[in-house]
Amino acid sequence: MAESILEVEGITLRFGGVTAIHNVSFQVNEGELYSIIGPNGAGKTSIFNTISQVYRPQEGEIRWRGNSIMGEMPDVVANLGIARTFQNIELFPQMTVVENLLLGRHIRMKNNWLSGMLWTPKARREEMENRERVEDIIDFLEIPEWRNHPVALLPYGIQKLVELGRALAMEPELLLLDEPVAGMNLEETEDMARFILDIRRELGIAMIMVEHDMGLVMDIADRIMVLDFGEKIAEGTPEEVQRNPDVIAAYLGSGDLHIGEA
Repeated sequence: MAESILEVEGITLRFGGVTAIHNVSFQVNEGELYSIIGPNGAGKTSIFNTISQVYRPQEGEIRWRGNSIMGEMPDVVANLGIARTFQNIELFPQMTVVENLLLGRHIRMKNNWLSGMLWTPKARREEMENRERVEDIIDFLEIPEWRNHPVALLPYGIQKLVELGRALAMEPELLLLDEPVAGMNLEETEDMARFILDIRRELGIAMIMVEHDMGLVMDIADRIMVLDFGEKIAEGTPEEVQRNPDVIAAYLGSGDLHIGEA
C-alpha cells in the first residue's frame, strides 16, 4: 500500500460569517493523482490555499509527511516540496520562458546575493546547474522553440505549460494543479493530460488536481473527492464517484455523470 504524504483532517475555514470549508478530511498517497471536483464556489481552491497556508483554517490539522504544517509561512511550505499552479496564469509576461522557469529554481539556490554579484566560481556553477535543470523541463514539456520568447507573446496553451514548468522547476514532491486545462481547446487539453500522466509516471510526483473538465478527471485521476458548499459529499475511484447519487444530484442536478461532459 502506498504511503500517505499529505493528511488533511477535519479542516474548517471561515471568512466572517461564511464557511468556505466545513470539516473536510482526505489524504494523498505517494505518486497518486488525486482530484477534487464540485460546483463553482464549493471550496476547491480554498482547499489549495489552506494546504499552501495562504489561508489558515480555524479548525483541523494538515500534516506533510507526518508533521504539522499549520501556521507555517507559504514559502516554508513550498520549501518542504509542495508547489502549485494557478487557475489564472501568474507568469511574468515580459520575461522569457527560461527566465520564468528560473524563478521556480529560486528556492533551490543556495548562494547569497554577494556571491552572485561577485560572480564567484561557486555562483557560476550553481547558475549552470539551474539552467541545465530548466532546459530539461523545457525538453520534457516539448517547448524548446519558445524558450527565448517573452511569455506575453506565447499562445495561451503554451503559457499554461510554462506555468506548469515553473512549478516543476521547484522539484516538488506534491503538485497542486488548479484547473490546468481551463480555457484550452481539445488538442491543448489532450496535450496537458499527457504531460500530467508523464509527470506521475516518469517523475513520480504526487498531484492534487482541481478541474471542471469531467472527461479529463474521469480518465486520469486515481481517486476523486467531491465537494458541495464546502462539505465533502463523496470520495472514491472515478467509477464509484460516477455512480454516487449524491454526486449526481449536487454536481449535475439530475441524470447521470457522463464521462466527457465538461
